[in-house]
Amino acid sequence: MDDKPEKMTPGDEAMPGTDGTGEDVCPDCTGSGRIDGRQCPNCGGTGRIVEGIGGG
Repeated sequence: MDDKPEKMTPGDEAMPGTDGTGEDVCPDCTGSGRIDGRQCPNCGGTGRIVEGIGGG
């Protein structure tokens, strides 16, 4: 078991693996992880964010 918690980035709505969430492409860098040659501050350079899924 891995005791190290995963960290959230500013663009995440919840911790990775939270029920009712899923990964999506970062809307700020469109998945590249970079903006103007620098690491995207929204996704931390991963190009992905965690957001709520579903609807209602």
